[in-house]
Amino acid sequence: MQTDDQDTAASQQEAPTARPVREPTRIQREKRRFSWIWLVPIVALVVGASVLVRHWINTGPVITVSFIAAEGIQAGQTELRYKDVVVGNVTGVSVAPDRQQVLVHIQLHKEGAEYITQADSKFWVVRPRLGISGVSGLGTILSGAFISVDAPSKLDTKADAVTSFVGVEVPPEISSSSPGTRFSLLAPELGSLEIGSPVYFREINVGQVLGYSLDDQGRGVNIQVFINAPNDRFVTQASRFWNVSGINMSFNADGFAVNTASLISLLSGGVAFNMGDEENAPRAKSGDEFVLYSGEAQAQARPDGEPFELEFHLYQSVRGLKVGAAIDFQGMELGRVTSIEMDLDADNRRFYTVVRGNIYPMRLGSIYEHIKKNLAGDDEPVRGFISTLVKNGLRAQMQTANLLTGQQFIALDFFPSAESVEFNEHSTPLEIPVIKGDFDRLQQQILSIVNKLEALPLDETVKSLNTSLRQLTELTKRLENGLVPVAADTLRAAQQALERANMLLSENSPVTGGAEQLMLEMNRTLRSVNGLVEELQSQPSSLWRGRAADKLPESR
Repeated sequence: MQTDDQDTAASQQEAPTARPVREPTRIQREKRRFSWIWLVPIVALVVGASVLVRHWINTGPVITVSFIAAEGIQAGQTELRYKDVVVGNVTGVSVAPDRQQVLVHIQLHKEGAEYITQADSKFWVVRPRLGISGVSGLGTILSGAFISVDAPSKLDTKADAVTSFVGVEVPPEISSSSPGTRFSLLAPELGSLEIGSPVYFREINVGQVLGYSLDDQGRGVNIQVFINAPNDRFVTQASRFWNVSGINMSFNADGFAVNTASLISLLSGGVAFNMGDEENAPRAKSGDEFVLYSGEAQAQARPDGEPFELEFHLYQSVRGLKVGAAIDFQGMELGRVTSIEMDLDADNRRFYTVVRGNIYPMRLGSIYEHIKKNLAGDDEPVRGFISTLVKNGLRAQMQTANLLTGQQFIALDFFPSAESVEFNEHSTPLEIPVIKGDFDRLQQQILSIVNKLEALPLDETVKSLNTSLRQLTELTKRLENGLVPVAADTLRAAQQALERANMLLSENSPVTGGAEQLMLEMNRTLRSVNGLVEELQSQPSSLWRGRAADKLPESR
């Protein structure tokens, strides 16, 4: 191209003079050859693209886990592990918009991410911890904290993937893949149970407490327990659970007894269960609910059935009577007091106490079955039965359960001599007539005696008694002055008479010798009489024939 430009410029300069025009000449350029130097960036580009594709293929979704604090968590260093296998890395840590939590962003690996992104997955930070089951997380002292995940072992293909989770501060006691069955226990209060508290069957540890929460109404506690396989097969629909926390002390006819399941249950509580009384009861299913009783005695008791509410009006002090006090019938506990309230009797202008309680008629055993059979046509057989008992003298009475503590209870018993009262068998709850207790009646008797004593003319009686005492004193003085000399003479005469009697009865006395001779003669006479009697008994004919002559011995 430079040659063409030069020819053009030269022709322009020689324009004034005429010159012959040359024909342009074509210069052929050489073809460019491929340079091997370009192979290096191409290979690098291919390798980079393959790395990006592989990273994209192996990279799973990004999830966000919220924690209360990010202690020990660092972006680019903290790992996410499942059973100590790395399944992701922390890519960032930020504060939540509400400033109450921290958000940890985790990049998951592609493999197994579909299991982790399920709603039931649980995340927690592994740190050194001291719990009921022992010390855990000691390895993080050197390696640093990491996040652990417990993902469900089964994949729910119908559910959408979840990318936002709320981390737990306390690690779960068992993993979701552990073989066993979960159950729910309903209790009025938690007591000393904690997460990790043991569950016993025949005093063998077969499970543990997983967690607890309040029910929807806030009136009880829902406790989740896990029974390890294969021992979960012993939980039937007839099984009963009870609390074995602390020390159980009892004093009965056999003496003083102390019972506790183990040292762990003493410190952190525990639960025990049995298979129930029903034979061939079906096996319980996962999620079944059971009642948690306060003790083994309550759990082993027969079913209580439906309660029947009673009401008592007490016109006396109820000190010592508490909610939960027993209601018994002739020594058998039928129920418990549920409420104690004060009320006013406007007609008599008196305060009284309204005590309500629930009794369980099924505790009467065969009697209850007999009641239902005889009153089958009655809509409320229990009401009709109790009404009949009241008409026959059934009354309620507050009695002392413990003299040391002053605890009271409601006793139901028959009092044939009780006064008849108006009774409304249709009232709800059914009101049982009340009579005063023995202690109150004793107080009334003492008060009556005191009133009678106060009504006596004690002043006049005391004056009369003083006069009588003065007269008695004067009489005593007179008798002392007149009778003492006479009594002395009488005693001297009596002493002389005794001395004479001793002289007569002495061994050397003639009277004593004659008495001995007389006794000897009487003995001889008695021996002769005995011989005569024996002779007559052996030979009665001698009485009229006479005695036979003695025979001489024959000479030999």
